[in-house]
Amino acid sequence: MKHWTLDQVAWDAFDPTKVDPGILSLVKAAALVEKNGVDYAIYLNNVFTGDPDFRQAADNWAVEEVQHGDALGRWAEIADPSWSFDDAFARYREGFKIDVKADASIRGSRTGELIARCMVETGTSSYYTALGESTEEPVLKQVCRLIAADEYRHFKLFYDHMKRYLAREKLSFPQRLRVAAGRIGESEDDELAFAYHCGNEPANLPYSHERCMRSYMGRSMSYYRFRHIERGMGMIFKSIGLEPRGRLSDLAAKGAWKLLQWRRSRYAQGSGSGSSAANENASPRAAA
Repeated sequence: MKHWTLDQVAWDAFDPTKVDPGILSLVKAAALVEKNGVDYAIYLNNVFTGDPDFRQAADNWAVEEVQHGDALGRWAEIADPSWSFDDAFARYREGFKIDVKADASIRGSRTGELIARCMVETGTSSYYTALGESTEEPVLKQVCRLIAADEYRHFKLFYDHMKRYLAREKLSFPQRLRVAAGRIGESEDDELAFAYHCGNEPANLPYSHERCMRSYMGRSMSYYRFRHIERGMGMIFKSIGLEPRGRLSDLAAKGAWKLLQWRRSRYAQGSGSGSSAANENASPRAAA
């Protein structure tokens, strides 16, 4: 069951003077990615045939993901009355497809699939926490806090099922590490870049992965603080079987923070931007 509904959001508290255009562009992109959760549930249902408990959990997860998209989309429409969430999402759905007919995980095992999902939830939990702490607009702050809490619960959901499958499939530490690292690396694939295109650029402008990824990353990375990276690293370590707190986790978090700062600078320079949800077996068409 959902932990909150759209009616519980204090929409009347919206303050147009506190809307940051850079954050608004990110919210538009995030709304499209979150709204697309149903397709991922279909994919997960196919991968986990014969496991009714997880299939039901995946369906419930998708309901909450779609609600995230609806909440973010509604806020974006209030912040920018000229923008249509439905129109942007229709463009996104037309141009971005995932293989919902797959009958086995692209990660090579069900354990691997669940580790990959843990990586996604780690990233989204950290992202919405960072975004919510950065915005001064009270409604968006509330929405981000609600979504971040959901995403952390989703991490625990996938982690618990991952442990169950790990006991059967016995993935080695190197195998788990490879899946986690590979999924993290996919954050720069087309899902987010194409969502940024559909959410923020005119329909007659051809899609450019490089341009959109630079615009997205140049903004999004500026809202992270070390505490967000440190918490996320603990979740990653837990997923792959390492102690989430300790010297190794601290060193990894510091290294990740330095890497983020370097990448943030590189993207910001390339996009001309000084300010801030993951591809899963998908690819966009040439244009929206």
